[in-house]
Amino acid sequence: MEKVLEKVFRLQESGTTVRTEILGGATTFMTMAYIIVVNPAILSFAGFPAGPSTVATIVVAVFGCLLMAFYANRPIAIAPYMGENAFIAFGLSAMGVPWQQCLGAVFVSGIAFLVLTLARVRPWLTGALSASMKYSFAAGIGLFLTFIGMYQTGIVTSAAEGMPAAALLVPGMTCLRAPDVPLKVGNFHDPHVLLSIAGFVVITALMQRKVKGAMLIGMAVTACAGAVLGLGELPHKVLAVPFQGDLSLEPLALKLDVAGVMKLSFLPVLLTLFLMGFLDTLGTLVGVGSAGNMLDEQGNFPEVEKPMLVDALSCIFAGLIGTCTSGAFIESATGIREGARTGLAALVVGLLFGASLLFIPAVEPLQHLRYVYSPALMAVGLLMISSIGKVDLEDLTEAVPAYATVTLMVFTYNIANGLTAGLILYPVFKIIAGRHRELHPGSVVLAVICLVYYLFGLPH
Repeated sequence: MEKVLEKVFRLQESGTTVRTEILGGATTFMTMAYIIVVNPAILSFAGFPAGPSTVATIVVAVFGCLLMAFYANRPIAIAPYMGENAFIAFGLSAMGVPWQQCLGAVFVSGIAFLVLTLARVRPWLTGALSASMKYSFAAGIGLFLTFIGMYQTGIVTSAAEGMPAAALLVPGMTCLRAPDVPLKVGNFHDPHVLLSIAGFVVITALMQRKVKGAMLIGMAVTACAGAVLGLGELPHKVLAVPFQGDLSLEPLALKLDVAGVMKLSFLPVLLTLFLMGFLDTLGTLVGVGSAGNMLDEQGNFPEVEKPMLVDALSCIFAGLIGTCTSGAFIESATGIREGARTGLAALVVGLLFGASLLFIPAVEPLQHLRYVYSPALMAVGLLMISSIGKVDLEDLTEAVPAYATVTLMVFTYNIANGLTAGLILYPVFKIIAGRHRELHPGSVVLAVICLVYYLFGLPH
């Protein structure tokens, strides 16, 4: 068996062993297995049925990891993206976009990834984004996820909560006015709020101690505490046969509405999903490449087209099977730090995800408890907002677009607003400063495309 694995994954050439790759793959799986619980829980707000959505999440992860293993031979795991699922659940659903069209948008953006990857345009666009802009995207999405987690758990809530409707009426009219204070602190006597805070403390404490699977363990501990307090329930069973009954993919698979998204008014949605997936993949490849000393002397990822192609095909498959944009996971860096260097580690992750299909009933109750999964959102946000320290705040031509990106994402509760505003302002401020020669042609192209969002799209 070792000879076969050596031949397929070229272990000696990469300076690794079968044992090291298995350990690295298992470590990566433990750090990202929370997606099995969190992704369906978030997508449920957009109308995705929980059981089929859980199966779709796992199947896409298996598909992507196996493809990464045998085609790209990289120790990078694939799964539905955090951030993209929030955009679908809390952005598109707020616009009244049905989940069938959300899947259509995921599929079309995946096709765009594939075409641009084969045409080698994605690497070209990569050079169009400054380091500050890349980091601002990550920081903004991190704060957005944090805000969702805090709002869902009740740590913060609307200032209108508990007020009589008459107090919010515009004088002499039947429509509501905006409250003078948009938000307020939640009810800290509510055990759900206290449990969510405790869950966040447990998760981050485990992360500080570098415990493998900190998020999954933290969610499990919080769920058990909630069950003891009578605020949740333990699983009724542990094992189940997937692809049958409540775990059938039939309600989601091939239910995408492609025709419904092929119109000009939907361009901002497609653009946003494209940019988010593009930037997530870019950030992940740079991050894991740096963690494993895989980057070349210019800081580029060798043969980057291969993992990008896997990312594109996984996104297409996600739209077909019934979940959000999928791609390379930054948690892969944990396995790489354990020594993983080849696709064998990705294969291990894929096999472990496959095995988890049998244990869906054990995690299903967690998807309905906001105090269980929301602390994981806040923990992911914590990891992402550290990127703000890498933004060049001394250079206003970099700082202003980055500032607009982060603030508009959070304060308008819409990732699209932040991404597009930042990309528009970037070339504008370079030109104002007389530094137009610093502009990459791709940044101008992106700015023009983003301008369409405000001129012809549906900003909200």
